Amino acid sequence: MKRKHCLFISILFFVMNISAQNISVIPKPAEVSIREGSFILDSNVGLRYDKNNSEMTAIAGFFNDYLHTMYGFKLDENSTERPVQFKIISQLQLGKEGYLLKVNSSSVIITASAPNGLFYGLQTLKQMLPLEAKKGQLTIPSVDIKDQPRFAWRGNMLDVGRHFFPVSFLKKYIDILAMYKINTFHWHLTEDQGWRIEIKKYPLLTEISHWRDSTIIGHAGRSNKYDGVGYGGFYTQDQAREIVRYAAERYITVVPEIEMPGHSSAALAAYPNLGCTGGPYKVQGTWGVHKDVYCAGKDETFAFLKDVLDEILDIFPSEFIHIGGDECPKEAWEKCPDCQKRIKDEGLENEHELQSWFITQMDHYLTSKGRRLIGWDEILEGGLAPQATVMSWRGIKGGIEAAKQHHEVVMSPTTHMYIDYYQSEDKKNEPLAIGGFLPVEKVYSYEPIPEELSAEEAKFILGVQTNLWTEYIPSTKLAEYMLLPRLEAQAEVAWTKKELKDFENFEDRLNSEYKRLDKLGINYRNHNK
Repeated sequence: MKRKHCLFISILFFVMNISAQNISVIPKPAEVSIREGSFILDSNVGLRYDKNNSEMTAIAGFFNDYLHTMYGFKLDENSTERPVQFKIISQLQLGKEGYLLKVNSSSVIITASAPNGLFYGLQTLKQMLPLEAKKGQLTIPSVDIKDQPRFAWRGNMLDVGRHFFPVSFLKKYIDILAMYKINTFHWHLTEDQGWRIEIKKYPLLTEISHWRDSTIIGHAGRSNKYDGVGYGGFYTQDQAREIVRYAAERYITVVPEIEMPGHSSAALAAYPNLGCTGGPYKVQGTWGVHKDVYCAGKDETFAFLKDVLDEILDIFPSEFIHIGGDECPKEAWEKCPDCQKRIKDEGLENEHELQSWFITQMDHYLTSKGRRLIGWDEILEGGLAPQATVMSWRGIKGGIEAAKQHHEVVMSPTTHMYIDYYQSEDKKNEPLAIGGFLPVEKVYSYEPIPEELSAEEAKFILGVQTNLWTEYIPSTKLAEYMLLPRLEAQAEVAWTKKELKDFENFEDRLNSEYKRLDKLGINYRNHNK
């Protein structure tokens, strides 16, 4: 009899464990316990929260809007019957982004120590809802979830310099990021091919620098044909503030990027005095690295950049400001009398140290304004600025080096996080891309903390970020196609504990999530095809 009882318990535990695995949530929660029974959600269910708390009110509104969009009904805010409840308990030991989600037959309760956690608990609850309501009802399994993120920086970058996207799409894009608990939107605003943000002190940036006369046809490495069609666009400061506000409501920080010293052809086309030669310069119509760079020897360059940053700081309240710092050719500096004088006057060894000096000026300026500089890993060359944070993109070496120097790091290597790469080895049946091959499996396999780091050094890894460069992404539908499902894989890398990751299990959840994306009208690439 005792053996039968033990066998029953073992089978019950097995069934409960399988059920837990079948809770289709991306990213996978830290702890899931399935209970007996279920909760029936319909229009009679009450919605309970502190109506004096504006953030809780907004979160409750998000849920009702989602229910109305997906199922055609809303919850009754005046009803007390079987409520869905949002609660804040400040003493909860799960950080500001952690949450508890408890579902039983009589209620659904999301508890967190801050509104951020309530919002993320809501994202989990939304994914637990069946795709279709039966007789106006949704059945949610009884469950206890205790969840919090692994990394603080869970980012995605969108390049609007090569191709411009309207505000309406940026909002949809931010909504997608929010669905998967991404909390940082890195907005790449300036490039050789276009300057996309209004700077009131320098109006030529939006009169000249946003517009290129023509764009290369086909792949830049294999083509010399241009379309002969003008292309441009920029965001007013009011529009940028609207994006910041919209993202903040979804607990996403917008980190702007203003490229320097390289990738500056568009700016120099409007203000050629800021270059080493004085021009003429043009807004580029092809992709790749161009030799036009800001002159590091002229004081007026730094006056311009500080003026630009002043207006950027007024628009974007983010702690971090990205200054690029990547792919800066040194040829112009090598020939420039002003740059060579700067090297001599500052006691620098070479042009690499000149770049470090350049970045350090920006680092000091942002620090004086209470902000923090972040840049691509080239900012390590010639010595890292005192307060700088490194975004490691050329593999993981830069991230390792910065962490060993006790500088914070965001891991974003091309090998696993560049989602402008092809999603299939059969490139003929894929949209034109820059090259490479990065399937969803490889994104999912990434481990952000390099083995080379000690436990103490590993603390300097802030998190992980995917990057969507848009040389070959001229449309919003294609942007969604390249983003998903690789963003979902990165979201689990960033949120979920390493030991809980399992690609086969993720794949099952992903196949379920595709159906929800279809219903929401979001484009994606089905990785099964």
